[in-house]
Amino acid sequence: MIAAAPLLILLALLGAPLFAVIAASAMLGFMQEGIDLQAIAIEFYGIAEMPILLAIPLFTFAGYLLSESGAPRRLVRLTSALLGWMPAGLAIVSLAACAFFTAFTGASGVTIIALGALLFPALQQAGYPEKFNLGLVTSAGSLGLLFAPSLPLILYGIVAEVSIEDLFLAGVLPGFLMLVMLSGYSVWKNRALRTPLADFSWQEVRLAVLEAKWEIPLPIVVLGGIYSGYFAISEAAAVTAIYVLFVDVLILREISMRKLPDIMRESMVLVGGILIILGMSLASTNYMIDAGVPQKLLEYVSTLVSSQLTFLLLLLVFLLVLGAILDIFSAIVLVVPLILPVALQFGVHPVHLGIVFLATMQLGYITPPVGLNLFIASYRFERPIVELYLSTLPFFFFLLISVAIIAFWPGLSMYLLNQ
Repeated sequence: MIAAAPLLILLALLGAPLFAVIAASAMLGFMQEGIDLQAIAIEFYGIAEMPILLAIPLFTFAGYLLSESGAPRRLVRLTSALLGWMPAGLAIVSLAACAFFTAFTGASGVTIIALGALLFPALQQAGYPEKFNLGLVTSAGSLGLLFAPSLPLILYGIVAEVSIEDLFLAGVLPGFLMLVMLSGYSVWKNRALRTPLADFSWQEVRLAVLEAKWEIPLPIVVLGGIYSGYFAISEAAAVTAIYVLFVDVLILREISMRKLPDIMRESMVLVGGILIILGMSLASTNYMIDAGVPQKLLEYVSTLVSSQLTFLLLLLVFLLVLGAILDIFSAIVLVVPLILPVALQFGVHPVHLGIVFLATMQLGYITPPVGLNLFIASYRFERPIVELYLSTLPFFFFLLISVAIIAFWPGLSMYLLNQ
């Protein structure tokens, strides 16, 4: 298995599908141990015994429907009515709208594409510097991954076998910390631009609320149902998908029946990729557990670090690099089973580990040179990738401070769980 590792790495670098590389590693491991390769199929079918997995395709479908409807425009108007009166109000509106949208779509790239067309021109017209606008929209695209019902939160809970409801609660304060940090920087950066987006108007708030009357109940019903115990996570996902489908297709008629199959196909391509990687990684992970890889990793890490503080510091560096080269879904299913036993040995709570993991991976989306959101924004706004690097650096710095606070202050993540 060790001798084949360079070959597997080479296959990955040459562009082989990630699930194929994972499956190959599992097959080589089982063959080395003399185990029938049918074990891989058995492990793959094991995901059918996880009812919580129903939440992933349902929330994904609902998120794609929202992105294709008029919901982004209504969301921007509502947040503008509530926050636009503040100095640098449009920047704060952009951050809040992107965070909310990413929480429901689970994909930061979708947020940049869906909201970027609205927010970037609006920021330009309001007089914000172009460099700031590029950095803001690109960085804001990854905000919201710590807020329910984020798909990465759900997937981490499945892989780490921890309560998803606890993860939803644990992500609230760290997520708001990131929002506040970027909002504070935006206000300071544009302190000379004191003209608010608009004067506060109860009339505009009323009109914006009326226009968004179908979207406003969504987080209330979903999260209220989960925490009241009325809905399980998968049931909440089903309610969300049915509600959004009913509203956007039948009531508002913003999505035609002809367009619906294309949206289904696009959303399920993402889901299919996640489930294939998850199924293959279960086989690979079980082989690694049988081979004692986590124990060997723990022994090796123990020779390098001797405290929780040092472990978290090394973890942040590792996750920053990982987040820049690997998508968040693949990273969760591949890396979490390996680092979780090590983290437990150093006294890191699995829920806190999940928040640190996702917050750092979220930052990886804008980590040069290959952060995914940098390339999406470069394509979307037709700007050179180097310009995106320079534009996002200040936002990267403040998000990095936020991630450090989240990592080294466990009480921030665990506070709501202990109430």
